[in-house]
Amino acid sequence: MQKRIWLIILLFCAVFLSLNAKTTDDQHLKKLIKEAGGAEKYNGAARVIIFDSTKVKVMDSGLSYVTIHRLTKVLKPEGAMELASRKFGYDPLTAYVEVKKARIFRKDGSIEIIPLEKVLDHTAPAYMIYWGAREKMIPVGRLETGDALETVIFRKGFTYALLNALNSPDDSFASIPQNEEDDERYIPPMRGEFYDIVPFWSSVPVLLKSYTVSLPSNKPIQYQIYNGELTSWIHFEKDRTIYHFEKRDIEPFKREPNMVALSDVAPKLLLSTCHDWIAKSLWFNKVNEDYGSFEVTPEIQKKVDELTKDCKTDEEKVSVLTHWVAEEIRYSGLSMGRGEGYTLHKGAVDFRDRCGVCKDKAGMLITMLRAAGFKAYPTMTMAGSRIDRIPADQFNHCVVVWEKSKGNYILLDPTWVPGVRELWSSAEQQQQYLMGIPQGADLKTTPISPPENHYFRVRGESKLTKDGTLKGWVTIEGEGQSDARIRRNLRGMKALRQEYFDRAMYAISPRARILSLSYTDPYDISKPMKITIHYQIPGYARVLKNEIIFTPVVARHLLSDRRTNPYLYMNLDLKRRKYSFRTRCSKLIDFKEKISLPKGYKISTLPKFKSIEGNAADFSAEYKASKNYLTFKENLSMKKRIYAAEEWPNFRQAVKSVKNVSEIPIVLIKK
Repeated sequence: MQKRIWLIILLFCAVFLSLNAKTTDDQHLKKLIKEAGGAEKYNGAARVIIFDSTKVKVMDSGLSYVTIHRLTKVLKPEGAMELASRKFGYDPLTAYVEVKKARIFRKDGSIEIIPLEKVLDHTAPAYMIYWGAREKMIPVGRLETGDALETVIFRKGFTYALLNALNSPDDSFASIPQNEEDDERYIPPMRGEFYDIVPFWSSVPVLLKSYTVSLPSNKPIQYQIYNGELTSWIHFEKDRTIYHFEKRDIEPFKREPNMVALSDVAPKLLLSTCHDWIAKSLWFNKVNEDYGSFEVTPEIQKKVDELTKDCKTDEEKVSVLTHWVAEEIRYSGLSMGRGEGYTLHKGAVDFRDRCGVCKDKAGMLITMLRAAGFKAYPTMTMAGSRIDRIPADQFNHCVVVWEKSKGNYILLDPTWVPGVRELWSSAEQQQQYLMGIPQGADLKTTPISPPENHYFRVRGESKLTKDGTLKGWVTIEGEGQSDARIRRNLRGMKALRQEYFDRAMYAISPRARILSLSYTDPYDISKPMKITIHYQIPGYARVLKNEIIFTPVVARHLLSDRRTNPYLYMNLDLKRRKYSFRTRCSKLIDFKEKISLPKGYKISTLPKFKSIEGNAADFSAEYKASKNYLTFKENLSMKKRIYAAEEWPNFRQAVKSVKNVSEIPIVLIKK
């Protein structure tokens, strides 16, 4: 009896202490919410994250248990709308997520608990990639200015690189159905290894962001802080080592137009137990070779023989096979189940389904290249941002390397080259990649493609009459990525092609009439795109009593749409840049026109343009008069895809000069 009394007393004390601790914790949170203040402290921000805490415990197997605790305060009605629901993406095959707590701290001091049974579980919207993704959603409901939302999320498992390159600064976690108890499936593919990519930037103010990871003492980790500073410390506890990183008073990151990816310039933390990129390369090769991703079937061999029967060289064979995969394997991802995201589908599956994502298109090409007797391997890369030296999985794209000769590797990309004469898209220059070859490889960077490989060339002749009518022809040619931009505008519905050219001439003058039109078949990639337009523009020039004012058609920059020549739409207002910037691709603009002038008129003054030379861009333009003719020449060379911030003044001046040329008219006066 006495023993039972003591047990009751101990139980009562435990409950009391627990309730007291909870009350103390709630009081602390309320204090933080009050001290956070209002929108006036944060330049009118709609919400502020008071704290964002991530704690990770890593097992010997590489399995990680993650708890994320976040408290966010509503500062304006817009912030309330943003927090009305919280979504968590989930991959049912590789991870588990559980909402542990969701509470609303009302501005009147009350606390409202969101019942966890109200957390919704539904199919995630999908486009082109159908891997069975789902979403869990916390229905927060109506919030008011001054309210705060607290969430505690637990997750375990992994999201592989080719599935998602970077964890979002907003809530984004992978999950599996909550009744799944087998932790084996959550162990990362590179068993025993752990990596993480932690953004320390945000689109809203953050008062404190912290990241703590606990690893077995026999599992050393390398890490590096990029693009900023963090407070950090390391503790040793029995058989584990604790690493802690934090940053206070994070302001919303201010973007610049055409800047490189945020992950290239904003503060971030990379951690990895993997020794180096060579180890990752060896693993990537082995996991796919062991799976049999590139086994050649009789059906595939028959198709390869058929496609290459008339080819005379290895280069012709590789080109034919690359473009066949590019055009015939549709980009549409279907899940293979376990192993999806880091294993390439078998060639037989891709050949049967005629679809796949980048890694599967790459796998199909590797299989066909091997059927043709070539050595080829999968390669991981990161389209759109930089890969850094710490070997965390900073990848979102898969391509191919062809070993043309020993140690001589040629990059191929069947995903990015539909309608492109290149075998490797130069829109991927200055991009890091990792080859999955048998002997392993270190991280490499794709070379710069010279601008002349991507020329946009316009030639023209025209005749101007006294009444202001201009009649003539222009020929437009493109190569490389310039060719691709024109070609893709003309693919698809044939009936819309005439409209495309009508719009191009309308941009020159609403009075323009196309007299005849011819162009290369956009589906024939054996030769560069070539377009010839014969036109007439009544009243093109402004005719005054003693003057005629006009600008040559070629100087006006034909095909000036955003898709064909996006550099024309870059924001040139900034005089200086803080961050690196990028364009679509290196490019050469090469314009020439000869204009026949009306008799009885002479040129008043010819515009003169200052030539520009620099590491980023070169520019030159000139007019020359000869008897009754005027000739015009212009060149702009944009020398790469990614530029350093200090190269902006040179680049900006060159592009502004091109725009300036298109706006300065020629004035003719009566003799």
